Amino acid sequence: MRIENSFIPVHGVGETTERRLWENGVTHWDEFDGSVVGSTLAARIETFIEEGRAHLERGDVSPFAEALPAASRWRCYENVSDETCFLDIETTGLDAACEDVTTVSLYRGGETKTFVKDRDLTAARLERELDESALLVTFNGQRFDVPFLETCFDVSVDVPHVDLMYPCKKLGLDGGLKAIEREIGIDRDMPELSGRDAVRLWHEYESGDEGSLETLVEYNRADTRNMEPLMEHVADRLHEDVFEAAMAGD
Repeated sequence: MRIENSFIPVHGVGETTERRLWENGVTHWDEFDGSVVGSTLAARIETFIEEGRAHLERGDVSPFAEALPAASRWRCYENVSDETCFLDIETTGLDAACEDVTTVSLYRGGETKTFVKDRDLTAARLERELDESALLVTFNGQRFDVPFLETCFDVSVDVPHVDLMYPCKKLGLDGGLKAIEREIGIDRDMPELSGRDAVRLWHEYESGDEGSLETLVEYNRADTRNMEPLMEHVADRLHEDVFEAAMAGD
């Protein structure tokens, strides 16, 4: 599903109204017919479409991400998949006020970059990478990764954000990232490692074990790489559940 198939970002349009539009053949902005809804709402949708096209021409999906519920922001992905940044961090603990970010991995356009504390992990580097991204995808990043980065590096993460935890819950996929990967058949490197191991590996590196850092980096990178097939799985299934089900009249 592309943003141009969506009408729920419009104030006053919920899932029921959007479904009615689809069922009446209005499955894309190009096909909008105001007679399916009242005149006031029709005018509002027409304004939304006109402004929306201008945003998409600039590659800006932020107005749509802001208007969509967290579990529906997956709809932004297809429009900017090539400019999407999958991000994951490792830390020394759970409290950003007194713990550190040790590594940050970003996967975009088939390339993974990892930044390491006291080497190349800086606020300026993070801001530059995020500024080059049209969409940010994380798993539990809304509650953890993003606030942690903002606290530790005094940065403002303004990139439109899809936290995969919420659309996964909509599909009944509960648990952590690794549990969901196993459930849907996504393989990962070093499946035996956990977040607790990531803390241990960092402390071993601080004690002089360079091999532990290499393992930590690979563990961190695996999280970001695996989020891409998970994002695609989620988008495909929700497209079927939301859009194709409506078109089938279910």
